Amino acid sequence: MSEVRAWHDQVVIPTYPEQKPERSPMFLEKRVYQGSSGRVYPNPVTDRVADEKVDREWQAVHLENEYVRLMILPQIGGRIHVGQDVTNGYHFFYRQRVIKPALVGLLGPWISGGVEFNTPQHHRPSTYMPVDWTIVAGADGSQTVWLSEHEPMGRMKIMVGIRLHPGRSYVEAEARVYNRTPLTQTFLWWANVGVRVHDQYEVFFPPDVWYVADHAKRAMSSFPLARGAYYGVDYAARPEGERDLRWYRNIPVPTSYMAMGSRQDFLGGYDHVARAGVVHVADHRVAPGKKLWTWGNHEFGYAWDRNLTDEDGPYVELMAGGYSDNQPDFSFLQPYETKSFRQYWYPIREIGPATHANLEAAASLRLEHGTARVGVAVTSPQPGAAVALQRHGRALLSQRVDLAPDKPFLIDVPLPSDAVETELHLTVRAADGRALLAYQPERVEGGEPPAPASEPPPPAEIASSDELFITGLHLDQYRHPTRSPEPYWREAVRRDPGDSRSNAALGGWHLRRGEFALAERHLRNAIDRLTGRNPNPYDGEALYLLGVTLRHLGRDDEAYDIFYKATWNQAWAGAAYHALAEIDAARKRYDRALTHLDQSLARNADDLKARDLRAALLRRASRTEDALREAEGTLARDPLDLWAALEQWWAAQQSACELHGRQPDAASG
Repeated sequence: MSEVRAWHDQVVIPTYPEQKPERSPMFLEKRVYQGSSGRVYPNPVTDRVADEKVDREWQAVHLENEYVRLMILPQIGGRIHVGQDVTNGYHFFYRQRVIKPALVGLLGPWISGGVEFNTPQHHRPSTYMPVDWTIVAGADGSQTVWLSEHEPMGRMKIMVGIRLHPGRSYVEAEARVYNRTPLTQTFLWWANVGVRVHDQYEVFFPPDVWYVADHAKRAMSSFPLARGAYYGVDYAARPEGERDLRWYRNIPVPTSYMAMGSRQDFLGGYDHVARAGVVHVADHRVAPGKKLWTWGNHEFGYAWDRNLTDEDGPYVELMAGGYSDNQPDFSFLQPYETKSFRQYWYPIREIGPATHANLEAAASLRLEHGTARVGVAVTSPQPGAAVALQRHGRALLSQRVDLAPDKPFLIDVPLPSDAVETELHLTVRAADGRALLAYQPERVEGGEPPAPASEPPPPAEIASSDELFITGLHLDQYRHPTRSPEPYWREAVRRDPGDSRSNAALGGWHLRRGEFALAERHLRNAIDRLTGRNPNPYDGEALYLLGVTLRHLGRDDEAYDIFYKATWNQAWAGAAYHALAEIDAARKRYDRALTHLDQSLARNADDLKARDLRAALLRRASRTEDALREAEGTLARDPLDLWAALEQWWAAQQSACELHGRQPDAASG
């Protein structure tokens, strides 16, 4: 019977310890990091790593079924340290046998290998910090290791659930980013997967990828054959076989490239020596990011291999981005908003680089010497599956075969002499007729890659106020490391002192800096313009931000009325009702606070802070069972919500006291 085992223990891994900083935190404002702001204050930066390794015990969490073995290290950011296909022993994630940090991370130490989950920027600030964790069993027999932290920069809550299902070879990662603050935040999400490489390792993107981009889209290249210069390498001057960016051996310098414009859901890599590889799958509509990074197949890259490992050799990073297709490429999170999505990885064997893949199966279809080489790998046992290859509706192959993650299918099918790839149609069906995979190659119309991104001109050279606002918004959203959005918004306000959007943006900018009087002035200017002809503005952001500002100024009575007005706009109603409930609770108006929390949660059921406040108020109102249910409901959403766990404990204590006719402990009040 198929099952998933989950357990935790201590493992000993040779480790090069980081040296704790002796100096105060770094104050550098215009530090550039991964294409965005490298400001770290008030977090300290570790700037030294020991030269000698020692044996160290690390807490490890393990997941295993009949196909896949995982080991997760919660003390180092919750990264997946080991991902192994147990059917053939292949490590489909790069296995580090030492913990050897280099000073690559935003706050210092960073290690290569395994899977690193990165947000709100890359590499994540807390990549070398411990996370909370727990194991949760699913009703379907799955086991999930939930990892959770309050990230140290924006104070958002970050979670990832790493899950194995019985009888399945894929690793599922459920990502959640929760903005637990009252202000809009920005974030990106990239899962950084290390894979071991050599001259016979090939990276594969979907066939519809015909150009790739550098960081911030500042340079472009055709793909898979580079036809021009990229990262200072003149690929056009090379023989064709050395221009193919899919092969690690062809890239001599540190290089990033991100796939642009794909309508497909997969990427991966294949080791032609081990005849094994890895596939990543995620819905491209919410997780469009597909990227390769390499230190380069040359002396500089070899030096970095030595910096990061002792004996495991070179690696590349196969990154997958959620709500992001580039680095930097930030998306917005409204106050108290949660964004979530899922990513999957699974090992493949024998079939070669995949030309199409989904969660059920991966397929390889290539024309070689008058034959179609067909390979199929599945993620669950599929006895009696039907594999068919057609050309113009005529069957070239129709075969029943028993498939399983450890039983791939590979066959050469003779083709007519005039056959071309785009005429072929491959299908894989389960024994009951359910479609597992369907693939027909498309003609890729690759031209010249689009022009790279351009630098915005100075504010005085921009003609319209609209473009000034949008340019400032871009610089703010992308956390530009050296250019401030402020001058663009100030230029718009200089031209039109009542400009509502740039005044609101400046108000928010001053609010984040703690300059509340300036924030209030700009926000009131925005509101005056918005309400000049109509007291009910189209957008309530300026009203909401003014309410937050007034609370910081200690003027809660004014803030209360302003927040109520902000509730008239759906986009800001959830956060505004949350703020009203906080004011009510502070003034001991608990019934009114509960009413406002109900209004807030009706618009945003995943606002964990609102749920926790509601549980606390229900407990104070002696509605113990309701409080217990609220806390349990929150823990079902987030098993590592510490406030909900505390409320669950208090409610249980209070319920026990009521049952036995005792007064609860004073602390529980």
